[in-house]
Amino acid sequence: MNQPDDLLALDPAAERDMPYQAGSPDAPARAPRPKDAATLILIQEAQSGPKILMGRRASGHSFMPDKYVFPGGKVDRCDRFVDAHDELHPQSSEDLSKANKTRHPRAFALAAIRETWEETGLLIGRPGTLPLRTLDTGWTSFAAAGIAPHLSPLHFFARAITPPQRHKRFDARFFIANAEEALYDMRPARDGAEMQDLRWFSLEEAFSLDLPNVTRFILSEVQTRLQAPEKPHAPAFLRWGRTGPQMDRL
Repeated sequence: MNQPDDLLALDPAAERDMPYQAGSPDAPARAPRPKDAATLILIQEAQSGPKILMGRRASGHSFMPDKYVFPGGKVDRCDRFVDAHDELHPQSSEDLSKANKTRHPRAFALAAIRETWEETGLLIGRPGTLPLRTLDTGWTSFAAAGIAPHLSPLHFFARAITPPQRHKRFDARFFIANAEEALYDMRPARDGAEMQDLRWFSLEEAFSLDLPNVTRFILSEVQTRLQAPEKPHAPAFLRWGRTGPQMDRL
């Protein structure tokens, strides 16, 4: 197990990324239980090098406002049951099962696709029909485009549980995908109520943004993978223990 000490120095609010201490300024009465979430890291190949889709969380958010992040959000109960064009790669399903004993692996991938649609207007899918019997509002609008989710391009990449000092916590599973392979088309991402300034950033540009510590750590994992794509890359697992951030691999 590794303890990345430099993580705490990366964010101006790093004291909020320490182990939970009751009575600390601005801390909740008790450490919140993390909610399952899913995030998608889209990589676009360009002549100048790979670019990554990121956006700035709206100022009105109660969770990390004005920070730049990848598209993503909370897993909904219906996500597991949504029909898809195809399914996850078996290795991703296996790795997700190691990291979770209560939710089906496909629920995380489908949540990442739905959240990407809701936050960016980008469709991860192929032409198809979705039955509406189990769909929530996000999936209803997705289905209206005549698209079925495309799961096979998504590869489970990392897991991170956000720090306990914050009033909201998420147990996020990160997926990585090649944009040209995953997206239905290459339409521009659109800003919305949740995310703004959505753009394709180079790695250098992305590291210069105002990032949460977890996002900065995941971005460093992306950089490692892009620099050596031929090497095996076991999913990282970052969380906060009694002594601070801890990382190992699943």
